[in-house]
Amino acid sequence: MTTTEWITDIALVLIVFRQLREGRLDLKTFLIPLGIVAFVAHTYLDSVPAAGNDLVLIGALMAVGAALGIAGGVCTRIRVAGEHLLIKAGAVSAILWVLGMGARMGFQFWVSHGGADNVVRFSIAHHITTDQAWVAAFVLMALTEVVTRLATIFIRSRMVNGRQAQTTAATHPAPSLDRTA
Repeated sequence: MTTTEWITDIALVLIVFRQLREGRLDLKTFLIPLGIVAFVAHTYLDSVPAAGNDLVLIGALMAVGAALGIAGGVCTRIRVAGEHLLIKAGAVSAILWVLGMGARMGFQFWVSHGGADNVVRFSIAHHITTDQAWVAAFVLMALTEVVTRLATIFIRSRMVNGRQAQTTAATHPAPSLDRTA
């Protein structure tokens, strides 16, 4: 693994640790992880191979990424404090995030330290045509995990905001515009 790969992988893992401390849900919450995975996709995703069972591999790892992302987003606490939404990744969310990002990092490390022959044998046996299929599968898994986690957090934040608005309206009704009373 190159220094850039290590830095990128570690940055992706560290994103969730930033959210273990409760902080304001803002644009940075979404842009930083999206920026990192966009960089990874741009750097490593040359193509999406479609021969043999390449798409099966890619789809399977994207499904794992989606499941981890949705579960991580659901396990992230979102609450209202004054006029702001606050977000805090819980232990389960952090574990799921590290599991997904760490699995990719672990696979890269394993392949570059003696596991390549096993991957080649598995690829031949399962009709995976190129190493680019593995690259695409893991990059798209990470991208899918990030996007689904952020989408889940975004949807949940809108729901929390909506409930807060309903509660505020019920406890503080708007003044009547009827002047005849």
